[in-house]
Amino acid sequence: MAKLVKYLKPYWRQVLLGVILVLVEAMSNLYLPNLNAAIVNNGIAKGDLEYIFRTGAFMLLVTFLLGVCSVLAVYNSSKVSMAVGRDLRRDVFRKVQSFSQAQVNRFGVSSLITRTTNDVQQIQMAVLMGMNVMLFAPFMAIGSVIMALQQDTTLSLTIVFLVPVMGGLLALNLRRVVPRFKEMQAKIDRLNQVVREKLSGVRVIRAFVKSEHEERRFGKANADLTNTALEIQKHFALFLPLQFLVINLANVVVTWVGSHRVNMGAMPIGNLTAFLTYIMHILFSVMISVMMLSMIPRASASADRIVEVLDEEPEIGETGIPGAPCGGEVGVEFDKVVFAYPGAEVPVLKDISFQARPGQVTAIIGGTGSGKSTLVSLVPRLYEVTSGRILVNGRDIREMPLRELRDLIGYVPQRAVLFSGTIASNLRWGREDAADDELWRALSIAQAADFVKAMPGELNAPVAQGGTNLSGGQKQRLAIARALVKHRKIYIFDDSFSALDFRTDAALRKALMEETKDAVVLIVAQRVSTIMNADQIIVLDQGRIVGIGRHAELMQQCEVYREIVRSQLGEDEVA
Repeated sequence: MAKLVKYLKPYWRQVLLGVILVLVEAMSNLYLPNLNAAIVNNGIAKGDLEYIFRTGAFMLLVTFLLGVCSVLAVYNSSKVSMAVGRDLRRDVFRKVQSFSQAQVNRFGVSSLITRTTNDVQQIQMAVLMGMNVMLFAPFMAIGSVIMALQQDTTLSLTIVFLVPVMGGLLALNLRRVVPRFKEMQAKIDRLNQVVREKLSGVRVIRAFVKSEHEERRFGKANADLTNTALEIQKHFALFLPLQFLVINLANVVVTWVGSHRVNMGAMPIGNLTAFLTYIMHILFSVMISVMMLSMIPRASASADRIVEVLDEEPEIGETGIPGAPCGGEVGVEFDKVVFAYPGAEVPVLKDISFQARPGQVTAIIGGTGSGKSTLVSLVPRLYEVTSGRILVNGRDIREMPLRELRDLIGYVPQRAVLFSGTIASNLRWGREDAADDELWRALSIAQAADFVKAMPGELNAPVAQGGTNLSGGQKQRLAIARALVKHRKIYIFDDSFSALDFRTDAALRKALMEETKDAVVLIVAQRVSTIMNADQIIVLDQGRIVGIGRHAELMQQCEVYREIVRSQLGEDEVA
């Protein structure tokens, strides 16, 4: 929690203003019982109506000041808490953007969403309540004790017994509740995970008639969260009646002792009414402190989770050493590259060495799980190599600024990802200043121009979140067009033709070869027909290169490649 205090520093003026407003508010509250006692002792007792009206008018003025300060204090604290929440969300989002894919997987997408939203909201509420309640309660409690002592020292001895009892109840309650709050945030993560899987996999769930199974999963996660929340509320449900019991007993004791002292002439009746008010202020301060302290454990748990993200150092660091711009030919070279996922016992890729030259198409093929997608993901540093080097234009990519490296690459991922907006806004992710003519040219090469022209609005046709209003083949072609709009020196197509029919696949590859004739092209493919004409085919088997060459060479030299061809094209092609 202490590490997040720095987020209040830019708003120290507003925090200081909040302290002043709350202090004035507390002083006004403390002054009103004294004025009331004065009316009872001096006005009513002596029948002085002029004194009563004059003092009553002053009480109204103090009450008005109290109301104005209360409104301003809440408004000011709201602004500060919202600003702190905004800054926290921004920094968490930026930090997550710098994480490698392995780090994202380690935290979990659902957990990162919860930390950016729900956890930050808990901090916001803590700041909001802290600037009002946490500041107000101590001022009121300490001021009320001082004012109560001024009314009657003997009667104030009740405070000595009252405060420890309330404090003991509070400590006992918090000791039981604090661990539950950490459990609660973890269970919110789990609930978000189940909901996210349910929504993203709704087609599969329906196709396999697993709706009831998913409802049971959701019900279990929901029940776990509900039970934890109920467990917390049970403690507070027990604590609050006990607190009110102590308050009412204190009122009885003070009234009983005070009435005897008034009867004996040891204190005026106005002082007794003021004392009762100050006792209520003290107990009220303890009550609102309890409310605040019930939020602090949850906010503290949320703060720990946020700090965990903010303190995480990106595995893929930004070197910040710009090199000479790659104005000439850009080649990609893998030099004895080994890669293992964090915590894995064996590497996914082992001793990978090859060169991909400009003007050549390098295709990568292999069985499921052989490491094809992982291999091409290393080039834009979505993952960091475990050992070995990847060179781009003779430079180790770990020595290149990430922006410079990724600006050289047009990347089409295995799963075509589109964003809510329009066709044009998605294509301009490749290059923001691209003209409409360039967008149409890229669409034409990607064999997407026809279906885009058939859509209402053409380039301005809406795209739903995730491209759910488009087919798989349409999304793949738009993702390819987006990469072509970027017009870069390295193109990576990670199994980007799998949803296309053979005719569209052939037409797209023919147009693509002309467009990328001066670039390095890396293609991951499952279909042999997609990569038969590649200049260089790399065959992977269990993370190792078992063959490099053209189609005809591999048919003679590589048994793994022949098996892949036989499974797809039959014995005639092998023969």
